[in-house]
Amino acid sequence: MSKLNQTVSGSFHTYLPEGCRLCHMGAKMVLFVTGVCLRDCFYCPVSAERRKDAAYANERPVSCDQDILEEARHMDALGTGITGGEPLLVPERVLHYIRLLKSEFGKGHHIHLYTSLAPEMEIISRLAEAGLDEIRFHPPVAVWDELGASPYAESIRNAMQCSMSAGIEVPAIEGIEKVADFARETDCFLNLNELEFSDANARALKLKGFVLESDISNAVAGSMELARNMASGTELNRIHFCSSTYKDAVQLRERLLRIARNTARAFDDVTEEGTVIYGQLLCKDASAAQKMTELLIEHGVPREMLGIKDCSVETAWWILEDIAETVRENASELSIIERYPFENGFVVEKMPL
Repeated sequence: MSKLNQTVSGSFHTYLPEGCRLCHMGAKMVLFVTGVCLRDCFYCPVSAERRKDAAYANERPVSCDQDILEEARHMDALGTGITGGEPLLVPERVLHYIRLLKSEFGKGHHIHLYTSLAPEMEIISRLAEAGLDEIRFHPPVAVWDELGASPYAESIRNAMQCSMSAGIEVPAIEGIEKVADFARETDCFLNLNELEFSDANARALKLKGFVLESDISNAVAGSMELARNMASGTELNRIHFCSSTYKDAVQLRERLLRIARNTARAFDDVTEEGTVIYGQLLCKDASAAQKMTELLIEHGVPREMLGIKDCSVETAWWILEDIAETVRENASELSIIERYPFENGFVVEKMPL
């Protein structure tokens, strides 16, 4: 087995698929094409709100092709990971999005896809023809003992025959030794993910006896150790383990930073974690927000340091701190906001003034 490359966050690998390499750079857009899935994997982290036939580019709801292209530009995406749900339940949609991205950003825009299905050559060849670069199969736990005799073996061979990079991606739980044996036999790569608790899977994980690694982590106790022990005892040369910490501390942060650098307004303060901080003056309605803007300009705030959104006015947090007492009686609420740099991004902290 090749030498394991370690990271301080617990991840390790002997081989990084191109999709993972770009993801580590924060350069992969996540294209969630549908929340519908016929599987019922106990560890699935997809929220109840997402389990419907709707698409998202990162956190942005997709209503048209332009939403996807704009999101990719916002983060200077070098590639896209297509996920779900089960993407291949809507194959024509997947094919359309692959062609759209390749047409707009060129053949070098790397696209990988996750699927729990084992598609036949007809769909594999159509995916390859559209431009899919990499496919990651996610076989259900129930078939891990017999993967060699399953349709997944043929799907992997077909993908390789169509010049796609192919691999298996599963959580690091009991049974991964058999998945590793299958990956070695088929000469595909193996991606292991540290099992994590989420709102969607917490009940199922607890019922199966899984517990948290610690009070400050969502990782499942023993998942990393299981992956490390398996990796040290296998002859598989292409293996990658991605830790829960790495996803949060590196991948997500790098993606947020790429987006923030491209989308931050003149008055947004971009943090080291890729979030943005600004001041918010909440008004009773849109008309009051417009009047608040005029008042702030009268008090010397440059117009480029102001933004109106619905019934609120936004500006630099330090400007709001300076003028808070002057404008307080004209606002319903004054706050300093820290949020993700997406449109309507998740609010990390709201501090009233």
